Amino acid sequence: MKVILLQDDKTLGKKGEVVNAKEGYARNFLFPKKVAIEATPANMKVLENQKKLQEQKEQEILAEAKKLEEELVKITLVIKTKSGENGKLFGSITTKEIAELLKETHNIDIDKRKLELEDSIKSVGNYTVKAKLHTKVVAKLNVIVTNSN
Repeated sequence: MKVILLQDDKTLGKKGEVVNAKEGYARNFLFPKKVAIEATPANMKVLENQKKLQEQKEQEILAEAKKLEEELVKITLVIKTKSGENGKLFGSITTKEIAELLKETHNIDIDKRKLELEDSIKSVGNYTVKAKLHTKVVAKLNVIVTNSN
């Protein structure tokens, strides 16, 4: 019997897939627990419409990420902090500080966990920070750390 999965199932597959299940298993377990529905022509049309809507949402999210990437490439953040001799900082600059500064100065809200530093920023200089905006979009942000003394 063909069924459409409404939830991920370890043995059968992922949500939205059409799979074959034994009739007894489907009628006695999958349908009552609302894990799956029967793959009738009407249910198949509903599934296709849901997939189209999901694909459109994904395209919109990807377009927004690309637009944000274009903005971030143009931005150069300047962070002024105290430093000792030879330009070495007291402490280090974190992704949290970069995200907060980006929010304050340019009103762009990016989660600190999406920002990625190659090495920790512990001295004065120019750095490139990667921002993972989408699985397919990674933006590079220029950060300049200067001495405020």
